[in-house]
Amino acid sequence: MASLPRGEVAPRDGSIPSVGLPETPFGVYLHIPFCTVRCGYCDFNTYTATELRGVTRQSFVDDLLAEIVFAERVLADNGSPRRPAATVFIGGGTPTLLPEGDIARVLDAVRTSFGIADGAEVTIEANPDTVTRESLRAFADAGVTRLSVGMQSAVPRVLSILDRTHEPASVGTAVVWAKDAGLQTSVDLIYGTPGETLDEWRTSLSAAIALETDHISAYSLIVEEGTALERRIRRGGLEPIDDDTHADMYEMADALLTEAGFDWYEVSNWARGADARSRHNLSYWQGTDWWGFGPGAHSHLNGVRWWNVKHPAAYAERIAAGESPALEREVLDADQRADEVVLLGLRVRDGIAMDGLRPTGRSAVAGLIADGLVEGPQAIAGRLVLTSRGRLLADFVVRTLLSD
Repeated sequence: MASLPRGEVAPRDGSIPSVGLPETPFGVYLHIPFCTVRCGYCDFNTYTATELRGVTRQSFVDDLLAEIVFAERVLADNGSPRRPAATVFIGGGTPTLLPEGDIARVLDAVRTSFGIADGAEVTIEANPDTVTRESLRAFADAGVTRLSVGMQSAVPRVLSILDRTHEPASVGTAVVWAKDAGLQTSVDLIYGTPGETLDEWRTSLSAAIALETDHISAYSLIVEEGTALERRIRRGGLEPIDDDTHADMYEMADALLTEAGFDWYEVSNWARGADARSRHNLSYWQGTDWWGFGPGAHSHLNGVRWWNVKHPAAYAERIAAGESPALEREVLDADQRADEVVLLGLRVRDGIAMDGLRPTGRSAVAGLIADGLVEGPQAIAGRLVLTSRGRLLADFVVRTLLSD
């Protein structure tokens, strides 16, 4: 499981430096760390029942509610103005393993402590076999507006390699139920599973498009160190896909999704129009403010970033003591914040303003245009926007722009 980054020790009273806390969009992330089984590729901060060491789902929800109240007090002590959440994202893990009533309680706590803005986007993630028609209606009644379904693949063989337990048909059923409940819908796909063929990837893309969802995410599989999948590959049980095939799969996704009426707005995300974009995820790429609740959750307020202790038991101990669950934090200086604008903002369709680059970055732009990685006309107009080839090499473009 991925380790947390390193920073300075976060104060146990949760205090935040006086950094202004401007009137920028504010979001809330709620991390629900429970899973029935751990998928072989996953290094998210998730736990099965045998790994919880006395923490129950019910006690966890109580702790989550307590952290929300704690955060309200911290912001009040800092003199921060009340900013209703423009987006709320309930992720994990598998949030839909919690009873619908608990999801409603958590959203009510957010409303009480922060407020939820009119027209806010409220997303809940789900495995397709953990929802019912009734549960989705209950989520909608609680204020959820959007369902994000972990589809990953429509090919049983690929799902088996990923250790996914759902049947492909259950994705379509969940999407239909969500639409009937009045929810926007999104599905997540993963490409580049060891042994996956281009034809199998086409099958998954075609199946996702046929669902007529509002949004599709397609993520390249990253084999993380320490996962069960990494061990299988290391022992010779599976052969990873090469970079050229990954690129072919991305180009296939972009072509088929564009043909089906989806527009790319971030390197790994396509939507049927601007209203269907994930506003919460856009807030990360645009560097706005959010508070993350739950074990291992990350937060950011105007250049101050912190992250909570990872294990639910350690999290519960901090909450029981009336202390902040934050483990460490970092306060970004002006140069670090400028670099993050490039690192994150370049991934989105609108790109970034060139005038924010350091001189070495600006001098590299001509070469990036010549290599077909950024759009020439937009660069002349003062913005850097990735070409389709540039999206494949986004990390290289970022390194080039930030090199000294």
